[in-house]
Amino acid sequence: MKLTTDELRFFKRNGYLIKRNILNPELTERARARLWDGAPKGRTRDDPSTWVGPWAKEEENDEGSNHRRGFRWNFREPGDEEWMVRLLATEPKIWSMAEQMLGAGQLVQPERIRGIYCTLPYGDHPSQELNCHTDGHPFHLGVVGYIDDVPPEGGSFMVWPESHRAFYPCYTSQYLRDQIDAEHDKVRLEFNTHTPVDTHGRAGDIVFWHHRLGHMASPNTSGQLRQAVLYDYLKTDIEQAQQEPPQEDMWRDWSDELRAIGDWQD
Repeated sequence: MKLTTDELRFFKRNGYLIKRNILNPELTERARARLWDGAPKGRTRDDPSTWVGPWAKEEENDEGSNHRRGFRWNFREPGDEEWMVRLLATEPKIWSMAEQMLGAGQLVQPERIRGIYCTLPYGDHPSQELNCHTDGHPFHLGVVGYIDDVPPEGGSFMVWPESHRAFYPCYTSQYLRDQIDAEHDKVRLEFNTHTPVDTHGRAGDIVFWHHRLGHMASPNTSGQLRQAVLYDYLKTDIEQAQQEPPQEDMWRDWSDELRAIGDWQD
């Protein structure tokens, strides 16, 4: 699968791109079933009334492989299973689009994905304030895949368009978690006054995003459990590139095809 020039331009300008109906339906169903292996007693797949958060104190779990707290559930345990990697990171359609953006033959071969990340429905609890953040661990291109339907206001991967351009110079390096706090906070507070995009969708949809894009897991005011899988693409030269300062051309490390396309300033 190839991205069009307009899609590449949209990604450069906005820092994200939604693609519909990409994931393998058999594997998304397998992931939906696998999730419940990590559920505490009393929370069941066939009873939506048990999905409502937050987690009770006795259900909370600080272990990284199956983290549960508040309304968040990050089930990382199956992230290194071969079929999970194949569901998202090495899915041929996604891989080809990632190579188109970062360069053919330039991607690190995936060994795992982050896992299955969920947001429980809020029920009668008040919605949280919208507050963007950036991820600081080294990677180039993120991808979120919905393994079940995510309705509007249903806990989507929420993004702040064009924020990647403002956040990029707020670090002392290109990819490390070394933000300049005063500058980063100034940009974050400014973009919090902007209207974010709720990237809701159907099972099988994916969202590509730039590594410095402002985002958050949005509040889930639906009755649906938000279920997504995540992966972070890295190029093979990340060890060297991550040490370098932000570049005058923030797209220096991306593909020639993407770099040649005009951005929002054109």
